[in-house]
Amino acid sequence: MSTIKNHVQLIGNVGQEPTITNLESGKKVARFSLATNENYKDGKGEKQNDTNWHTVVAWGKVADIVEKFVDKGKEIGIVGKLKTRIYTMDDGNQRYVTEVVADEILLMGNK
Repeated sequence: MSTIKNHVQLIGNVGQEPTITNLESGKKVARFSLATNENYKDGKGEKQNDTNWHTVVAWGKVADIVEKFVDKGKEIGIVGKLKTRIYTMDDGNQRYVTEVVADEILLMGNK
């Protein structure tokens, strides 16, 4: 277990068409949102559905796979890690963004 320090596995549906950017350095980056759903019964025994949205970032060869095969609505699996970035807005306030950096993408459903 000592090697699993920052490890994320998600299965969900792509919420929007991925945005692909080719950087001046020659690297490619893909960004998209992923919806994961959790179904459970509440204290009254009624079924509930909770949807969480995740921002996913993929680089290099993984970004190539996203560009070729991933579309809005597609069910995919992701293996990666969490990364938090801090940036400063024009008004001087700091913003924090947590993203899933995808190391692997598994293409699943037929959508």
